[in-house]
Amino acid sequence: MDAFIRFTNQTQGRDRLFRATQYTCMLLRYLLEPKADKEEVVMKLKKLESSVSTGRKWFRLGNVVHAVQMIQQSSHATDLVPRICLILASLNRVIYFICDTILFVRSVGLASGINKEKWRMWAARHYYYSLLLSLVRDLYEISLQMEQVAHDRAKKEKSPSQDPLVYSVADEETEWLQSFLLLLFQSLKKHPPLLLDTVKNFCDILNPLDQLGIYKSNPGIIGLGGLVSSIAGIITVAYPQMKLKTR
Repeated sequence: MDAFIRFTNQTQGRDRLFRATQYTCMLLRYLLEPKADKEEVVMKLKKLESSVSTGRKWFRLGNVVHAVQMIQQSSHATDLVPRICLILASLNRVIYFICDTILFVRSVGLASGINKEKWRMWAARHYYYSLLLSLVRDLYEISLQMEQVAHDRAKKEKSPSQDPLVYSVADEETEWLQSFLLLLFQSLKKHPPLLLDTVKNFCDILNPLDQLGIYKSNPGIIGLGGLVSSIAGIITVAYPQMKLKTR
């Protein structure tokens, strides 16, 4: 109970819970809409989803400052590729949060003359760029981990006490794919924060891909992706050691 209270006392913790609720409603609404006797439930889910989405906008109002701080922190990364990816991703997140704030101001009626569709597309575009750069950083980190695992395996194979690896597949392409997937599995198994970050960014990018028309999805896929991403986010907030660190 104490851990839950500490989690909900954090703005990020409350936002993750609201986000999980929002996308759960979206997923359930998509699953129930085809059923003729579920109109009332679908309507309630839609209202709850809208209310939670509005509540999340209040939590995001101060995220511009956090994104600016992330730019400064990212500049201290020792590795060039993650440093560039993180700085550019944070810059795009700053622009995204500015657009999001402008849309929020319009939604509460403080500036009705704002072109909602234009700012919504700008927000989606910069959110997409931010996630794409974060995925590039994840793939780079995965490649480094796979290289390390392959190096460790090669050292073990050279050891006289180790039996040589016996493959049950005759086809070289199948053997290569099997080796690659095994390396990937072992790399992510040894580095859970990298796995969580990759899954989170991949699930998150489905939404802007749909909004920008790059890859159209349905509300069920977006809702499931958002829910999985939210659970990953909840884990990183509840257990800070599971958050991917900047090297």
